[in-house]
Amino acid sequence: MAIFDGKAIATVVVGLLAILAVAIGAEAYVQQSSDAAFAEFVTANTSSAPEAVHPEDLAVAQPDKTQSGCPAGKRKLPTQLKPLP
Repeated sequence: MAIFDGKAIATVVVGLLAILAVAIGAEAYVQQSSDAAFAEFVTANTSSAPEAVHPEDLAVAQPDKTQSGCPAGKRKLPTQLKPLP
């Protein structure tokens, strides 16, 4: 059996062509997705600015200081710490 027979050379050539095709396809995909991402970035950048937010619009009712933040319990906060057993 010769090292450089026709079948072995054909197999190597087909393998190299397959690798080349996958590399070209991957490069084209990355280029296309980069162009799409850049176009999305540019359109987002040129969109109109949001309306100004006024501080009175952000007013939040102050919670009762005697109540915990637990919505289920609504218990008062402890006044003393208890030691662990």
